[in-house]
Parts: sequence; structure tokens; C-alpha cells
Amino acid sequence: MQHVATATDMTQEKVLDAKKAVPWIIFLIFFAVLNETVFNVSTPAIAKQYAITPTGVSWVLTTFIIFFGIGSVIYGRLSDIFSLKKLIVAGIVIYSAGSALGFLLQAWYPAVIFARAVQGAGASAIPALIMVVVARYFSPSDRGKIFGILTSTVSFAIAVGPVVGGFVSSTLHWTYLFIIPLFTLISIPFFRQILPEEKRKEGSVDILGAVLVAFSVAGITVYLSFPHWYYLASSIVLFIWFVAHIRRAKEPFIEPALFRNKLLRGGLIVGFLIFCTVMGIMFVIPLMLATVNDLSTSMIGLILFPGAICAVVFGTIGGNLADKKGNNFVVYIGMGLLFVSLAAIALTVGHSPWLISAALLPTYVGFSFIQTALANRVSLTLEVHETGVGMGLFNLISFISGAVGTALVAKLLDGGMMEFYKNPILNTIKAVPYSNLLLIFAVVVIISALFYKQIFGKKLHKA
Repeated sequence: MQHVATATDMTQEKVLDAKKAVPWIIFLIFFAVLNETVFNVSTPAIAKQYAITPTGVSWVLTTFIIFFGIGSVIYGRLSDIFSLKKLIVAGIVIYSAGSALGFLLQAWYPAVIFARAVQGAGASAIPALIMVVVARYFSPSDRGKIFGILTSTVSFAIAVGPVVGGFVSSTLHWTYLFIIPLFTLISIPFFRQILPEEKRKEGSVDILGAVLVAFSVAGITVYLSFPHWYYLASSIVLFIWFVAHIRRAKEPFIEPALFRNKLLRGGLIVGFLIFCTVMGIMFVIPLMLATVNDLSTSMIGLILFPGAICAVVFGTIGGNLADKKGNNFVVYIGMGLLFVSLAAIALTVGHSPWLISAALLPTYVGFSFIQTALANRVSLTLEVHETGVGMGLFNLISFISGAVGTALVAKLLDGGMMEFYKNPILNTIKAVPYSNLLLIFAVVVIISALFYKQIFGKKLHKA
């Protein structure tokens, strides 16, 4: 029988005061996640300054994402051994150090790439460890609401990142974007004060396992950006080596028994399918609006903005619903909204872009519901000592699935494989591949919902 965390699991732990902790958690998460998108609009200026190709400048974004994704699992494992307080402070310091390096060494492009790697290594500690803090130190009755707030904060940070980046780059210079993360230093005294003192737990860090995970993830990520067979081959070989290693290691980086947790395994699979779908949608919609409706970049941003704001608002609502009605209830509502939204968009491609904007609202709301409730559901499948690696895996799955979804959509569209059916409702041939792709995504959502129901059961209340 799978473990479900209850209040009795926390008798040895300090339960944090949500009213005191949440504002600082929001502050820290916002400035950590902001850096995922704040550089996006500045890539033309960066390419011009260093006289490099689009592929070259893409490493400003890719490097950060690679280290951010890898770090989420590594910090998760470290949190099962070392003090959360010390790890969070270390993450903030590393994040800020990378930012300072980037600003001071801006004249040399390789140094900028190195600084982005350091930033990613530090910033990855923040969402990964904050999720562990929520799972470990907040009462089960508060977790749904807190995860909802985290979802809203992440959505808002990602949405406003390009806006902040554009403003700073146009009024000052793109290199001043490196200064923004230094604001996270303000939160160090608070986390040092509120988080409980923890002694180093028994155990050691499996360095080889961590390295194998890191390079395996890096290989698949680089392959998705630059599809050369040797990147994929090296990633597969390293992953096989990692699986063999953790089965023999005395204290493996990821305990093999964790993967025998049926609920955790199911949550990760559902998360992968949904995150892959939604990130694919977020990638394809701007392309669709530009190709089919011939919209400018600024107009596309305006079309997407209402949905992003809805995600901010409804993330918290989803968290409250999860606490009152149960996580399964919220996941099913989210799946339903996502399916209806995808079907509506597929049928309105080529028509007024404002119809697309309206049809996108359930996409953002549905995803915020799913993300909030699924994170909470996964946290409840873990023992207290498993929360670090378990939630780290959840973060890593969301990161990898986003990269897979984006790359998969690009390949399907480029290969002309989405022109197999001409919907009679469509008013232009340009809309055909996008409509078919969205209908496929809708089918994936149905499959995900059925799989979730099979794994987590039919009980909707308090599950």
C-alpha cells in the first residue's frame, strides 16, 4: 500500500506559519523563474553585439535551462542529507554570483555563457528546494493552497519575463538583466530565521550518479536543440550506465525503490504527457498566429496575455479547490478544460485571432489546475525523507517534457506530417497542419486523464 503523508508524519518537523513564509517564498520564486524568459527578447541585441549566429546566441538561453533542469534533481537529493536552510542560502549566493560574473565579464561572450551556467546552477536550487519546504514543513491541509500560489507565481514570472527584459534592454542595456537576480539576496536573512535547524543526516552524495544524471539530461537537451545523432546516443549510453550504477551503489543518487512507487511513477508519467502537450501548445500558437493570421510579434503577445493572467489568478483557486475537494477533482476539471480548449482552437484556426485568445483561456486555467493538483498529489505519495529527490524528479520531468514537446512540434510541422486531414470548417489551407496537431494534443489529454484515473482511483474527495 502506498504511503500518503498525514499530519502525524510531521510530528518531528517544524510546521511553518504560512502567513509569514509565503510572501518570501513568492518573492524568491518570482526572481528565480523570471530568469528563464527575461533574456528571450534580447537575443537579437546579443547576437549583434558579439557578431554571432542565432545558433550561437541560443546558448544564452539553452545553457541556463540545461543547468536549471539538472540542478533541480541534484538539489533534491542533497536536501535529503543536508540542511534545507543552508542549501537554499547556497543556491541564492551561487545564483547571485553568476549574475555578478555575467555583468562584470560582459565583454567576453564565453564568460557570459559561463555566467549563465552558474546562474542556472544556483537558480535551480530555489524552485526545487521550495517544493521540498512545502512538502516537508507545511501541514497537508495547507499544501494545495501553497502549491497553487507557487503555480501562479511561476506563471506570472514566465509571462512578464519578456516584458521586463524588453524594458530593461531598451532603457538601459541587455547586460543589466544580470543585475535583476541580485534582489534575491534580500531574502537570505528571512530563510535563515524561519527555516528550522537541521543536522546533517546519515548518508553520502553519490557523485558518480549525479554526474551521470547531469550529462544524460544535458545530452538529450542539446540533442533537442541541435539534432545530431551522437548527442542522443551519448545520452542513452549514460542513462543505461546510470540505471546499472544505482542498482549496485550502496547509497545511490536516486534510490531504485522510488521508481517502484506506483503512484509516484504514475504522477511522473501523467506530468510528462501534460507538460509536453502544454509546452507544445505554447510553442505552436505563436507560429500559428504568425503564419495563418499574419500577426506581428507585439500583436501575438497581446493575444496570449489574457490567458497568462488567467493562469496567475486560477493557480491559487486551483490550490484552494484541491484542499477542499481533493486533488483528483481538480486534475479532472483541468483535463476537461484543456480538452475543450484544444478542440475549440482546432476548429477556429484561421478565423479571428480574438477567438483563439478566448479559446486559450481554458488552456491556461486547465494547466494551472493540473500543475497545482498534480504537484500536491505527487508530494503526498512520498515519505518525508523522499521528498527531496521525489519533487526534484517532478521538476526534472516538467523541464524535459517542455523541451521534448517543443522539439516534437517543430519536427512534425517541418516534416509536413500534419496535413493528413482537411477539416471542412477551416477557411484556409494554412490552418490544416495546426488544426490537426491540436486535435492530436486533445487526444493525448484524454489518454492522460484515463491513465490518471487508472493510477489514482475513482475517489475524487481528498485524494
